[in-house]
Amino acid sequence: MSEAARLDRRSFLRGRIAPRPEAVRPPWSREATITAACTACGACATACPQHIITPDADGRPAIAFSSECTFCGACAEACPEPVFDVAAPAFPHAAAIGAQCFAARGIICQSCGDACPEAAIRFRPRLGGPALPEIASDRCTGCGACIAACPAAAITTHVPAEAAHA
Repeated sequence: MSEAARLDRRSFLRGRIAPRPEAVRPPWSREATITAACTACGACATACPQHIITPDADGRPAIAFSSECTFCGACAEACPEPVFDVAAPAFPHAAAIGAQCFAARGIICQSCGDACPEAAIRFRPRLGGPALPEIASDRCTGCGACIAACPAAAITTHVPAEAAHA
């Protein structure tokens, strides 16, 4: 049984052991190093000037994209444990646009593209409706600016196939 499984009494007795959704971890950290080295002290969350690092259910740091990550490095500098590796890529994930996107539903919206500091979101024109956003995953840094800006909450993160096998 995985550590990420939800094991409250009611779920156990009903046979409903649902996995927890995978948390987005702070930049330059990975799930394995968080599990092995993080003491849940909260120093990284306190140091974050954007206030996007919050504790998950286990008290370990997770990202809540209420604004973008600026990759300032304050979280890595504040951490007393070997959790952060600033030589590694900041995030293994990229943004993904879901079906709830206003443009996909016929409503003109380009909030995500306006917010993207890397210009990783382009809009493909189409006949009979507003332009549709497309994410260039090779340009996306995973900073979350588009997630915070999306009025439809249609943008999530995913690990691209090439990063998952790396």
